[in-house]
Amino acid sequence: MAEDVFKKLVAHCKEYGYVFQSSEIYDGLGAVYDYGQNGVGLKNNIKKYWWDSMVMHHENVVGIDSAIFMHPTTWKASGHVDAFNDPLIDNKDSKKRYRADVLIEEQLAKIEAKIDKEIEKAKKRFGDSFDEEQFKTTNPRVLNNQEKWDALHKRFSDALNDNNLEELKQIIVDEEIACPISGTKNWTDVRQFNLMFATEMGSTADGAQKIYLRPETAQGIFVNYLNVQKTGRMKLPFGIAQIGKAFRNEIVARQFIFRMREFEQMEMQFFVKPGTELDWFEKWKTTRMSWHQALGFGEENYRFHKHEKLAHYANAAVDVEYKFPFGFKEVEGIHSRTDFDLSQHQEYSGKKIQYYDPEEGKSYVPYVVETSIGVDRMFLQVMAASYREEEIEDANGKKDTRVVLTLPPVLAPVKLAVLPLVKKDGLPEKAREIIDDLKFDFNCQYDEKDSIGKRYRRMDAIGTPFCVTIDHQTMEDNTVTIRYRDTMEQDRVEISKLHGIIAEAVSMKGIFAKLK
Repeated sequence: MAEDVFKKLVAHCKEYGYVFQSSEIYDGLGAVYDYGQNGVGLKNNIKKYWWDSMVMHHENVVGIDSAIFMHPTTWKASGHVDAFNDPLIDNKDSKKRYRADVLIEEQLAKIEAKIDKEIEKAKKRFGDSFDEEQFKTTNPRVLNNQEKWDALHKRFSDALNDNNLEELKQIIVDEEIACPISGTKNWTDVRQFNLMFATEMGSTADGAQKIYLRPETAQGIFVNYLNVQKTGRMKLPFGIAQIGKAFRNEIVARQFIFRMREFEQMEMQFFVKPGTELDWFEKWKTTRMSWHQALGFGEENYRFHKHEKLAHYANAAVDVEYKFPFGFKEVEGIHSRTDFDLSQHQEYSGKKIQYYDPEEGKSYVPYVVETSIGVDRMFLQVMAASYREEEIEDANGKKDTRVVLTLPPVLAPVKLAVLPLVKKDGLPEKAREIIDDLKFDFNCQYDEKDSIGKRYRRMDAIGTPFCVTIDHQTMEDNTVTIRYRDTMEQDRVEISKLHGIIAEAVSMKGIFAKLK
C-alpha cells in the first residue's frame, strides 16, 4: 500500500511540474533529476526556511558559498581519496549491483515490520484497553522477532565497525537474502567502491590536473575557517553555514530523489572549544529536531537514530529520521567531528589553523559540531508528508476524490490563485488588478480555463493554499470569495484585506516562533 502511494507521488511530481527526469527526451540519465516550475519554488522556500533559521536567527552563525572545484589535496586531507567507499555486492544472475549494508538494513526492516504487524493486530483486537508496552514484553511472536532483530543488528553493527567485508557477505548468505530482480542468492564477494567523480582541469592532456567534484560541501567551510574567523572577527563558539551542490557516483541510486548522483546540501559547521562539543551536540540535536517538527507533519513521524558505525573522525553522531512511505529514513545528520578536519588541513597545507582564546591565553584547533541536511531529501519528505487523496462530496452530495498537497503555506510554491468566474464582463481585468497589487509579495497564479471546480482541483494538486474567485458581485462591492485549500471553506472578504490574510499565513514569523 505504501509503495502504491509512493508511485502515485512520483507520478504527481511530474504531472504538476515538480520534478522531471533529467534529459528525458534522450531516455533520461540515471539518478539525476530536474526541478520543474513548482519544484524549484518549493525547493527555494525550503532553502530559505533553513538559511534564515541558521543565519538570521543565530547571531554567531554566518554564511559562505564555496566553489565546487577544490584543490585535490583537500580530498586527501579529508580522507575521501582513501576512505570514501560503499560496500558493494553483485548478483551473478541479474548482474545487478547492491549496497551490502542496505540489503541487511532492509532485512532488519522486514523483521521490524513483522513486529509492527503483530502490534497493529492486537490494537484492533483489544481497542482502548490495549497496553502496547506490556504486549511487546509478553507476546511470544513479538519476543521471538525482537530476539532475531537484536542478534542480526549486533552482528551487522560489529561487521560495519570492523570493516569486515567477508562477514557482511556471510550475513547476506545466512539470512538468505535474495536479489529482488532475479530472486536468486548467487552473490559475489563484497568489495569497496569509491564514490567520488574525478575529472581533469587544464588546457592540455600533459598539463591537466586530476581533480574531483566535491562529494560534500563541508570541506569548503573548513578550508575557509581562518578567512571567515579573521574577517568576521568571530569568537568561539560560532558557525559557518552553506548551501551548495555535491556529487556522488552512487551505484545504488534509488527511491526517486532520495538518493541521487547530483544533489544539494544545507550544512552548518559549528566551531567550539574542545571539551564542550558534546554539550553543543545535544543542543543542536534539540534545535534541529524542533526545526523539522515546526512544519507540522506530526512529531510521531520523526525519531533520532544513533549511528551503528561512527566515522573515524567522530565522537558522536545521530540522524533525524522521518517516516517515509518506504519506512523511517534519514533526512539530516548531526555529527560531533572533533578537531579532525581542521587538524588534517593544518597538517596537509602546512598553514596554522588555530583559534587564539583570550580567556585561556592560548591557541588551539577548535572542535566542530556539524548539521547536514539534503535539500532533495527534505523536498521528498515535505512532498510525502503533504500528499493526500481525500473523499469529498460536491454541492449536489455526489461523492468525489480530490488529490491535494497540504504543503505548509510558508513553503508552498504558489501562494494564491486568482480566478475570474467567467472570461467577460470585466472580471479578468479585475483579477489582473488584484494580481498586480499582490505579485511583488506573493507568487500568484492567474487561471481562467475550465469550470471553477476544476480550477480548484488543479490548485489543490499544486498545493496552493488560497484561491480567490472574482464574480459579478466583486464589480459592485469590491469583495471576493477566498477559498482555503485544506478545509475547502470559503469566505467573502474585501479585496483590501487579502494582503493581510495571506501575509499572516505564509510568513516565516509564525513558524520561527515554534523553534526552540
